[in-house]
This record gives sequence, C-alpha cells and structure tokens, in this order.
Amino acid sequence: MTEILVLVDHADGAVRKPALELLTLARRLGTPAAVVLGAGAAAADLAAKAAEYGAAKVYTADADEFTTQLVVPKVDALTQIAQAADAAAVLLTSSGENKEIAARTALRLGSGIITDAVDLEAGTSGPVATQSVFAASFQVTSTVTTGAPVITVKPNSTAPEAAPAAGTVEQVSVSFTGNAATVTARTPRVSTGRPELTEAAIVVSGGRGVGAAEGFTVVEDLADALGAAVGASRAAVDAGWYPHS
Repeated sequence: MTEILVLVDHADGAVRKPALELLTLARRLGTPAAVVLGAGAAAADLAAKAAEYGAAKVYTADADEFTTQLVVPKVDALTQIAQAADAAAVLLTSSGENKEIAARTALRLGSGIITDAVDLEAGTSGPVATQSVFAASFQVTSTVTTGAPVITVKPNSTAPEAAPAAGTVEQVSVSFTGNAATVTARTPRVSTGRPELTEAAIVVSGGRGVGAAEGFTVVEDLADALGAAVGASRAAVDAGWYPHS
C-alpha cells in the first residue's frame, strides 16, 4: 500500500495524543509512516510509540535547526521525505504552526491542501476529508485533485487505536534551505496539571460574566471537578483576567 506520512508532534519526550489520532486515521488511507523530527535522545521511544499505533516505517531526523528555527526546517524535511517516498498524502495536526508547515509543504510539492478536517476516509481518487463549517452548522467533504494531498486534522477527531506495526526506523539526512525565523529565547509554560486546552475532551470557559480575574476561581474549581481544561474568552484575556494560553 502507499505511504501516508504523519508528522508526529511531541513534547518532553512523549508523543502528543493528536499524533496518535493521525496514525489511526492514516490506516484507513494506506500504510502509515511516521515522521519524527528534532527528538534527540527521545527519538527511539517516540518511534516505538508510533509503531504501536500503526507506523510501518518511522523516518527520523535530528538537527539543531529543528529547535533553533521555526517552520522552515520541518517543511524542508517533510518535502524531501514525501518526494523520496512518493507519499500518497501528508497528515498533520491542525495548529497554528502546523497549518503554516502544511501550506508551505503543499506549495513545494505542487499539490493541494485541506485544513481543519474532522474525519478522513479513502476515496476512489485519494483521501476524502470531512470539514465542519459555519460554526458546525454544516459538514462538507473535500478532495485534492492535484498531487499528494496535505491535510491538517483537528485534535479529538477520532479515538486513538493501537495497531502494532513494524516501525522500521530510517534515519534521514535533511538539506536545509535556510531563510527561517530564529528562536531567540524560550519561556517554559507553567503546568497546571489540567489537560492541554487544544486536546481536551471537556473545556470549562469563562468570560466577562465572571466579573474579574478572581471570578475564574469558580471556573477552575469546576474544571478540576470534571477533569477538564480551562478556557477564556478573548475579552477576558484582553482584560488580563486569564492568560492567553
């Protein structure tokens, strides 16, 4: 079967849940092949986790560029791997960074892009993506007609399902094109112990109605009782009542 590349998002040496969702969806379309970039010493563990969820092959590349520069090094890697493997599709988790990576990769491959898919199925002419539009009032299906489709998928679109595969690791040497924004400093985000907002199944959100920053105590208490993440409206964030994150 044809290879479906999946960019594996990882943090602190662990595969993030949306990447496991992508591997689950990729099995519907062809043979999942994970792409693990800039993992350093954790690469072997990440590759093993990807294999547990269906990756027949794991492409790994590690270089300083993946941590000291933004977007472009990952585009370089994805493009070169997709071309060398003659991949049938490239899947990424929908996030601000990944949607930029997806757009640039599609441009370099001369193919089409679909963003914010909520489901994927195999079609007669390639993957068929379902998107939820107009505040989830409608669902539309989309396909790419030129080249290998590059598709970003929203987190929580499916439940990750383990399906152990070979997970053959292939080290890749990436030729970097440069012209990337450089990271000058990093500030670790303080963990609250709650689920990641973008991945949470339940979110308790507050806005102007809480009255002040102190009002978010009630929101936090309810979120903790439900095992949920805390969200905030733009107005509450702009007022300084709750962090943008």
